[in-house]
Amino acid sequence: MAETPTPSSVAATTPTHVSTGQLPSPEHVQAVIEAGYERFRGVDEGAVADYIPALAAASPDLFGVCVAGTGGRSFSVGDAAVPFSIQSVSKPFVFALVCDAIGHEEARRRLGVNSTGLPFNSVMAIELGQDRTTNPMVNSGAIATTSMVPGDDAAAKWRFIQDGLSRFAGRRLEVDQHVYESEAAANRRNQGIAHLLDGYELLHFDPDEATDVYTRQCSLAVTAEDLAVMGATLADGGVNPMTGERVIDASHCKRVLAVLATAGLYEHSGSWLYEIGIPGKSGVSGGIVAIAPGKGGLGVYSPPLDVAGNSVRGQLLATFLSEALGLNLFASRPEPVAAP
Repeated sequence: MAETPTPSSVAATTPTHVSTGQLPSPEHVQAVIEAGYERFRGVDEGAVADYIPALAAASPDLFGVCVAGTGGRSFSVGDAAVPFSIQSVSKPFVFALVCDAIGHEEARRRLGVNSTGLPFNSVMAIELGQDRTTNPMVNSGAIATTSMVPGDDAAAKWRFIQDGLSRFAGRRLEVDQHVYESEAAANRRNQGIAHLLDGYELLHFDPDEATDVYTRQCSLAVTAEDLAVMGATLADGGVNPMTGERVIDASHCKRVLAVLATAGLYEHSGSWLYEIGIPGKSGVSGGIVAIAPGKGGLGVYSPPLDVAGNSVRGQLLATFLSEALGLNLFASRPEPVAAP
């Protein structure tokens, strides 16, 4: 079995840039992501999610990486164009659309923004909260977020979400129908969460219909390249750097990124921020998006997950690239640069 590098060992052996200004040269970015891909492609720890049958069929060998810069260039390696369902990586982008629709202060009041420190599908997190709110990155807050999107019925709400996430990606995103049907058939916990929220008057639409729209949202098919562009759009103040289209107002980006930084990796968010130093979000299909404000977005796809539901290779690669490309928000000065 291949020895798995730890985040600390990765950081200790990786050349770094300071976290200001732009990404390094295109040649350096491409060389670094190829080096990271080769370093971690042999890691065989973690397990593919099996509680949604359609996800259990994913090959554990799939591994794709893309970095998209705010200047409009992207760099990829491996299975970066292989489609997979976006799952929880959709949460920050729907939250961003809701902030843009109703204002970030109203969104915070209705949804909460504090980290729970509990798993993504925790019911206890709702009960422990003084006002029963959680945050938009866990399932309870995400379902509440989905219930708040503009639209008088489920079809209108779904169009708003699909159109908005497609604008983030810069191309039309479609539902993976097999994943949707598989997830909808095993969705009782989310349905229970929605009804609990409804009992506390924290849901803003029919609980069963809100859960169904949320399930469709999670079943949208994306690639690592799409996630990188979506992340770069948040990094670029709400403007998609590939299409030039403004997706959300710049004032909402920093709020979305703040919630991502504190809650994007669930109960492992502190460790992620400590090691990697940029906002990120994971999904049970093996996708990860990470955002370096002003610089760009990182998209990774690798299905094997750790016990918290986060991609094992994705976390290792994000650590490597954060150091090698100078993405860490807490880096204070440049260090000597070696060849990747």
